[in-house]
Amino acid sequence: MLIIGIAGGTGSGKTTVVRKIMERLPEGEVVILPQDSYYRDSSHLPLEERLEINFDHPDSIEFDLLVKHLKDLKKGKTIEQPIYSYLTCTRSTETIQIKPAHVIIIEGILVLTNPELRKMIDLKVFVDADADDRLIRVINRDTIKRGRTVDKVMERYEITVKPMHLQFIEPSKRFADLIIPQGGNNHIAIDILTNYIKNKLISEQAAIN
Repeated sequence: MLIIGIAGGTGSGKTTVVRKIMERLPEGEVVILPQDSYYRDSSHLPLEERLEINFDHPDSIEFDLLVKHLKDLKKGKTIEQPIYSYLTCTRSTETIQIKPAHVIIIEGILVLTNPELRKMIDLKVFVDADADDRLIRVINRDTIKRGRTVDKVMERYEITVKPMHLQFIEPSKRFADLIIPQGGNNHIAIDILTNYIKNKLISEQAAIN
């Protein structure tokens, strides 16, 4: 099993990179574990407090559960991946059943900040992008998908997103084996990463045979 961690700032293009990799690999060979699914449940808090949660701090992620699920997948066990809603800031009572696969991709802004998780990752990737480009993507995403106003997005960016990026996310770049500038627009880097995965799959299949 090949475990790949793809990190990078909010709006850097991580999801686009993952999607383009998935499009080029055989169906059923790869599963995604989004870091966002492992945000801690906040249903015990009033909605007003939930909306003020700092989603860019490592403490907001239940890394223990993510690590456990990764270990279970490596043992060949099926896991029940949580479902998290940004609209309510709570976990659903339902889960998504994830079966083991040859390649596991863990994607999220804080993936490389956790030491225990880093030890389990075979290839660590950091998707890099200019701050201005990331901010534009965050505004578009949060206003359309998460129902926030532009003013609220900007306020959140100044109070939590930007300082947390500088304190936790940007420093985690030093742990990366591969840095992809320009996010999903860097076709050469995506080709290199995809070919690396394909070669690993071929080697694994040859070893089995």
